[in-house]
Amino acid sequence: MINVHHKTPDINKADLCASFQKIVTETLMENVEKAIQKTGIKTIALAGGVSCNSYIRKEFLALEEKGIKVYMPELKLCTDNAAMIASAGYYNYIAGKRDTLDLNAIPNLKL
Repeated sequence: MINVHHKTPDINKADLCASFQKIVTETLMENVEKAIQKTGIKTIALAGGVSCNSYIRKEFLALEEKGIKVYMPELKLCTDNAAMIASAGYYNYIAGKRDTLDLNAIPNLKL
């Protein structure tokens, strides 16, 4: 029989999370900087849920010191896709498109 009662390591969860955030951000920035060097782009857009992370936002804005223009949405638009879904629904509604209650999610739906 497998023992499912494991002792939790004595780890500071805040430190663990901060370390994880730091390494993920460093990896992301390394890849962004490689892409900038390889392509010569001078403009970057940060979007999606990750753009809500203040540490990542700060690191992306630091690229502006290197001559890279950074665009990112306002924080109030970063929390989830509700504004995008509402907009898509609005335009479908005014176009006369109606769905029934059996509507299901289609992750690669073209808008």
